[in-house]
Amino acid sequence: MPAQRATVDLSSFPDLVVIYLGMRVHSLRGVRTLIGFGPKISASVAAKPEGLLCHEPIIYSMFPLHVGMRQYWNGFESLETWARSLPHSNWWGAFSRDPGGVGFWHETYFMRGGMEGVYDNLDDALGLTAFAPVRPAKGAMFSARRRAGLPGTPAQTAPVEEDQV
Repeated sequence: MPAQRATVDLSSFPDLVVIYLGMRVHSLRGVRTLIGFGPKISASVAAKPEGLLCHEPIIYSMFPLHVGMRQYWNGFESLETWARSLPHSNWWGAFSRDPGGVGFWHETYFMRGGMEGVYDNLDDALGLTAFAPVRPAKGAMFSARRRAGLPGTPAQTAPVEEDQV
């Protein structure tokens, strides 16, 4: 029997944004940090944030333990608003003060073109860092909006200011 082949019509989603996120464990302490995030992420997704179309958990590797998710958003503004709101803003602030034995990264891809990524507390090449020049996430490279070259300003302040990182 031949393979069943299908595709999707994305014409109703011109501003679609796909974000991959990951958390890589560096130590035993990191296992506890990672396990602590599971229920928080599940509750956050269950709350159905405005603009979140789909959330899928991913296991990238078991050794080193590296898990994450893929999310589809109806536009960057929805994603950015959620990222700058509770509970995410508290998570990001806490991680910035103490990574808890883990590294974190995200890569964002835009239907209209462009992509951006950030990699915190990671030593190994991963994703875009495996082939693209790595730069400090400061100044024009600090926020996702600015890294992606998107116009405008966020509706909410950043959960962590650049001088706090």
